[in-house]
Amino acid sequence: APGQASTSRNTPSPVAIGHVKADVAFMQGMIGHHAQALDMVRLLETRSENPDMKLLALRIKVSQRDEIKFMQDWLRERGETVPSEHAHHAHDFTLMPGMLSPDEMKTLEAAKGRAFDLLFLEYMIKHHQGALVMVDELFKQDGAGQEAMMQAFASDVVADQQMEITRMIAMWRGMQK
Repeated sequence: APGQASTSRNTPSPVAIGHVKADVAFMQGMIGHHAQALDMVRLLETRSENPDMKLLALRIKVSQRDEIKFMQDWLRERGETVPSEHAHHAHDFTLMPGMLSPDEMKTLEAAKGRAFDLLFLEYMIKHHQGALVMVDELFKQDGAGQEAMMQAFASDVVADQQMEITRMIAMWRGMQK
């Protein structure tokens, strides 16, 4: 009854909720996903002269690096396999939503100046939207995303990616004028 102590002894406390295989797969996959974003940022550093693009790249670089370190530590602390940041180069890009294909990366590598900036924004928006799909898919799996650190991290990913998508759409529109 409302206001009465629970009599159930089978309900774990929120602190005691652990991780599940889906959490591990999410973190392992997201490391590669973030690593590709860093590959894209490295291209921007040499192919764009736009100071606003350089600031965006710095923000993405700092946040993605910090998140990769968090994910690696999270996996290590739980005794799980920590993939290389470069493992995404050896895997089928279609496995993770938003990942650029090898051909798309080559197209981005070949672009310069304003054409690069527009393509970078288009591809990074797609990439970030893929991360949102990954979080959504995580939370659809039974028991996934329930551990406190996992839930907080996934929620932060959503907030950060949505904010950056909004910023990149505005930048892209501004370049169209």
